[in-house]
Amino acid sequence: MTRRLPPLNALRAFEAAARSGNFTRAAQELFVTQGAVSRHIATLEGWLKVPLFERGRHGIRLTPAGESYFASMRVAFDQIEHGTRQLQQSPDEWLLRIKVPPTFAIRWLIPRLGRFHAQHPRIDVQITTSHKPADFDRDDIDVSIHSEPSPPVGPGYRLLFRETLLPVCAPALLRRDPPLVRPADLAHQALLSSLNRPHDWPTWLAAAGLPDLDTRRGLTFENAAMAYQAAAEELGVMVGLFAFVRDDLASGRLVAPFDLRVPTQGGYFMAWRTDRPMPQRVRDFEHWIAAEAEAGEA
Repeated sequence: MTRRLPPLNALRAFEAAARSGNFTRAAQELFVTQGAVSRHIATLEGWLKVPLFERGRHGIRLTPAGESYFASMRVAFDQIEHGTRQLQQSPDEWLLRIKVPPTFAIRWLIPRLGRFHAQHPRIDVQITTSHKPADFDRDDIDVSIHSEPSPPVGPGYRLLFRETLLPVCAPALLRRDPPLVRPADLAHQALLSSLNRPHDWPTWLAAAGLPDLDTRRGLTFENAAMAYQAAAEELGVMVGLFAFVRDDLASGRLVAPFDLRVPTQGGYFMAWRTDRPMPQRVRDFEHWIAAEAEAGEA
């Protein structure tokens, strides 16, 4: 069955003129002359046998029939534009590739990732873990999140949260001998730490007035996520980041035996490419993770 459609160029001129309320602006948008737009509108009105615009000294105004027709045409043009954009997008347009350290992924990002997917269901997330900072010239990623001892210099970075150190352990450890009441009692405990964060215990102990306490005793793990698990299994005391143990402290799975929390100059930063426009998927992720980090700090 043959479609009975009006002249499409005339229809496009009508939609542009009705949306902008001006033949001149419609002509500029369509890269034609004002006279061409006027002729297209006249052609469409003749084909429909209905006046679409009232023309006067002060410009044009849609007739009631024109307003009704424009409402239908606007929906149709919106659908055409949306379908065209969807077709033009590459398969990777909504694939977000993130590189993060293992502990950040396990202790912070993954527990929150369901909320991101609920807000942005069309974005697929691919996560790789590494302790090495991203090299955007070599790594096939969109976003990197990494711990830095001081704020990076230059564009393409966003602070998520600062690092605050505090010792944590399983509640049962506090009920055992030897007692764990004062920071000096750590001398009789197994100290849990990560190979990738060798300065955390010395930094906290120095702030506690115990710079000479031997931090080589205890258990050292490849990454901090393993050390947190060891602390929960009652193997010793871990010096953790508050952002990574906040939920465990709230649930009682871990406890902080001392009140002293030591803020550092370091923090976790999000990084992205600056040599090209930021894709919408990266912009959506940046807005979401910044809000999550702010809510956590609050």
